[in-house]
Amino acid sequence: MMGEGCVVILSGVSSIGKDRVKELLLKDPELGLMEIISLTTRPKRADEKDGLDYYFVDHRNFAAAAREHRLLEYTEFNGYYYGTPAEHAEFLMAMGKNVLICVEAQGVGQIRIKHPDNMAFFLVPTSMTELEKQVRQRYKDDLSGIALRLNKAQTELELAEMFGVCVPLTSDEEAYQTIRTALIGKLNERR
Repeated sequence: MMGEGCVVILSGVSSIGKDRVKELLLKDPELGLMEIISLTTRPKRADEKDGLDYYFVDHRNFAAAAREHRLLEYTEFNGYYYGTPAEHAEFLMAMGKNVLICVEAQGVGQIRIKHPDNMAFFLVPTSMTELEKQVRQRYKDDLSGIALRLNKAQTELELAEMFGVCVPLTSDEEAYQTIRTALIGKLNERR
């Protein structure tokens, strides 16, 4: 009989840059992680593909998914909604696959309640000064967006330990190695 897969949650303070760490985790054949792609009401950017980066939906369809409990978690940021489809995660886990769910901090608690045997990793900056520099570089002229992200990051840092294992983002490679080591240990325990 096939065992049930594990839920792995990757989160971090606002705008820390989880994508590269996520890519490294997904490419690791020993971890065998499968990504769960989120729904969003945010408009698709020019370089994004529906079904690959996100499932882009309208507010009506998103609200129906939330109302019908088809989302593991959902959150609002900057006027747009983001959520994790429950059926994708449940299907893969039932097949014995380990799933990687990459979410904002607000979604971590919702997933951890539904899947208490999870591994949750929360990326934290080496300093607020470094994070601020990164956010200002990325969002250049959007002063209100910069302020919103930095305030959100400060709040998340104060609550960081509630989100799981805190991993300093000194470099993408170091964060990946830290998470990988912990995951290998957990997956070996489950076998």
